[in-house]
Amino acid sequence: MKGSVFRVFAYFVAQIQSLMKLLFSTSVLTSFLLLFLLALPSCNKKDSINSSDELVETAAEVSSEGDTIRIASFNVSMFRSSEGSLSLEMDGDGSAQAKKIAEIIQRVRPDVIALMEFDYTQHDVALKRFRSNYLEVAQGTAESIEYPYLCSIQSNTGVLSGADFDGNGNISLPNDAYGFGNFPGQYGFAILSRYPLDLGNARSFQEFLWKDMPNALLPENGDGNPYYSEAALDEFRLSSKNHIDIPVQLPTGKTIHAILAHPTPPVFDGAEDRNGKRNHDEIRMVADYLFDSNYLIDDKGEAGGLNQTESFVVLGDLNADPNDGDSVNNAILQLLDHPRVNPATAQGNFIPSSEGGTEHNAQPGHSGDPAHDSSFFGLRTDYVLVSTDLDVIGSGVFWPQSSDSLSYLTANEASSDHLLVYVDLITGF
Repeated sequence: MKGSVFRVFAYFVAQIQSLMKLLFSTSVLTSFLLLFLLALPSCNKKDSINSSDELVETAAEVSSEGDTIRIASFNVSMFRSSEGSLSLEMDGDGSAQAKKIAEIIQRVRPDVIALMEFDYTQHDVALKRFRSNYLEVAQGTAESIEYPYLCSIQSNTGVLSGADFDGNGNISLPNDAYGFGNFPGQYGFAILSRYPLDLGNARSFQEFLWKDMPNALLPENGDGNPYYSEAALDEFRLSSKNHIDIPVQLPTGKTIHAILAHPTPPVFDGAEDRNGKRNHDEIRMVADYLFDSNYLIDDKGEAGGLNQTESFVVLGDLNADPNDGDSVNNAILQLLDHPRVNPATAQGNFIPSSEGGTEHNAQPGHSGDPAHDSSFFGLRTDYVLVSTDLDVIGSGVFWPQSSDSLSYLTANEASSDHLLVYVDLITGF
C-alpha cells in the first residue's frame, strides 16, 4: 500500500539523514534529500489515505510498529450544562454521542490523544467511565481500545475569581470566572495514553497572570485606557483553561512532552477585542514555553519553559486559523512559524487534511484550503504540532466523505462540531 511504502521510505531517509549530517552541511543535505524525494512517485497525505478503510488499515500498521506513534487531538464537545452531568451520563452505555466519539477513536487508534471540551471531574471520574463504558467496548464494527494512562486537567473555567471582570457591579459566574464557565471545569480537557504519563514532572500554568507576560496585548478602551481595572488584572489569569506539559514515556526510552492548551475563542467580545487578544497571548505562552522564556512561572513556582533539547508535541483546539477567522495578528503563526516546530505539520506537506473537509467546507470569502479544516465552521483550529527532531510520516483529519461507509460518525456534527486530527511519527532512533 502507498502509505506503508512511504513509511518505510521515510524511515530509510531519516537513517540516511543522521549519517549525512556527519559529512555535509545542512543546506547540502537538504538539497540531496529534496532531489531524492522529487525522483519518487507522489505520495502525500491526500492520496495516501483515500477512505476510512485505508485509515483503519494505516492505524493498525502504525500501532503495530514499535518505532512509530500516532498522536491525536479531538475537541469532542462533551461539555454539559451542569456540574456532574457528564459523570452521570458516562455511568452507563446510553450516550449516542459518546458511542460515536469512542468509535472514531477506535478506528483511528491513536497512541496518545488529547480530548478538548471534556468536563473536568475530580479523580478522573467522567474520563474513567468514558474509558471503561465506551472506549473499552467495541462500537459498531470497530475494535475496543485500551488506554491504561489518563489524566483530567484542572481548568480555570467556571472557577470564580475575586474580581469583577465584566464590570457589572457584582462577582458571579460565568463572566467573572478565571475562564468562562458555569461551573468549575466546564469545557475542560484531558489526555489518554497507551504509554506512561509522568505526572510527577508535569508543569501547569493555570495560575499565571496575564499582566506578568512582557508586552502583553492587554485590551484597551477606545480612549486608550485599560479595559480591565488594576484590581481585575491583579486576579486575571492568562490561561482560559490551562496550559500544561505532561511528559510521555515511550517504550523506546524516549520522552515526548505533551503540551496541551485550549485558548479562548477570539470572539464574543467588543471593540476592545479582549478575547481576541487573550487568544493571541495564550498561543504566545505556548510559543514562549518552547523558547524556554524565563518570565514563565509555573504553579509550583518554577521558572522557565521547555529545555531546548527536549522533544514535544503541541496538542489542542487553539481557536486560530492561519488564513481565516477572527484571530489577532495571525496569532497561530507564532507556532506555525516557530523555529522549534517541525514545518511538515505546521505549513508543509503533512498538514492534516481530509476529503470530507474538501467536500463540505468551502466557505465564501475564505482563502484557506478546506481540506485542512478541522471544524464544521470552516476553520483549521485543532492542531498536532511536533518538534523538529521528530520525523513525521503521516497525518490526517478524520472526516469521511458523504459516500464513505463511516460518514455517519461525523455527518451533520453527529459526534462534535470538530474533527479528530492526528499525526504519525517515527520515534525509534
